[in-house]
Amino acid sequence: MGLVGQFLEFIESEPNQSLRALSARVLRKCREVTGAEAGTIFMLHGRGRGRQLEAVSVQNDVVRARSTVFTLPVDQTSIVGYVATTGETLLLDDAYVIPDDLPYRFNPAFDLRTGFRTRSIMAFALKGFRDQPIGVVQLINRHPSGGESGPLTFLAEHEQMIAPVNHIVGRALERAATMERLTERNRALTRERRRVAELQAETERAFMVSVNLLARAAEVHDEDTGNHILRVNEYSYALATWAGCNRAFCKEIRFSAALHDVGKMSVDQAVLHKKGRLDEREMAEMRRHPVYGHDILIASDRLKMAAEVALCHHEQWAGTGYPRGLKGEEIPLAARIVAIADCYDALRSARPYKPSFSHEKTVDILLNGDDRLDPRAHFDPRLIGLFAARHTEFDAIWERLKDAEPVEA
Repeated sequence: MGLVGQFLEFIESEPNQSLRALSARVLRKCREVTGAEAGTIFMLHGRGRGRQLEAVSVQNDVVRARSTVFTLPVDQTSIVGYVATTGETLLLDDAYVIPDDLPYRFNPAFDLRTGFRTRSIMAFALKGFRDQPIGVVQLINRHPSGGESGPLTFLAEHEQMIAPVNHIVGRALERAATMERLTERNRALTRERRRVAELQAETERAFMVSVNLLARAAEVHDEDTGNHILRVNEYSYALATWAGCNRAFCKEIRFSAALHDVGKMSVDQAVLHKKGRLDEREMAEMRRHPVYGHDILIASDRLKMAAEVALCHHEQWAGTGYPRGLKGEEIPLAARIVAIADCYDALRSARPYKPSFSHEKTVDILLNGDDRLDPRAHFDPRLIGLFAARHTEFDAIWERLKDAEPVEA
């Protein structure tokens, strides 16, 4: 069995491990493959200038390694920061002899405190679902074998051995980290629900807090959505008022719209994170999210409109949508409104598969179509006509609630 097969079998042999348990096993396996006497796995957290590398597993055969959590800033002055920033693999013969023209330096604090002597280092990035670094493995001091003495250097062949498996390892660790975040968010949601249940009477504030938590929980799989749900709420409210809907309807759609994709909480995580085109089975699973969302929301009398929106926001005026192929006014009005609001924001937003479109280009696509969208088939003609007359108000909402530009480290 090749090294890739060994790592696959190794990772899958104990499914549903915690991030720390899996990282400890992965580090031991990397050390076994390369003969390293010590090592650390770091995971990336945060964004922009706030990004940090957290040590999730530390091992050392020579001295007792610290078990406490420690973090490092992500910049090119440290060895692991450089690897996390560039994605390069480093092979250093002697950590204390690094050419002056390189940006990174070795921090000897651990050696000074423990008497350990770091010499050779191999550091490589772990790649996640988007092929971006999500962590770093740092291996230290290759064990001598045979008649050799002292720590040996890591070789190019070790880099070649590790390169095919770093995506497998990275994605496994990323899945574990995502599941821990999801579990923690679910625990937070459960705590909030328990707190609300203990109130003597349901208040509007408690209800809105619960709606917001549920909407945010639906976004746990997608870190790029930002203020998407807030903007869709406001676009939907504006379009409902232009359509002459009564005050109660407008007030209800203003929070119901946020829950349109809540069904994605129940979609297979592997499908949500897949990079590239979905196959027929995966597309069928993704297209179940309206039904999943309806099932989640329908039990609450206060969320009847939200349940309708979740179920029908992918239906199309011509009857070509899903999941039920509803046509024209068979589609609930709230869902017809949210369909336009959601499409506008999706076009304005940057996604891994597309750039952010300007307001002008977005309006042109919504009114005239492109190779993926036919407005005459997709949208209620009366509603799209109202949008055509007052679309600048959508742009004002976008500008007011747009996400901050990411700051590069």
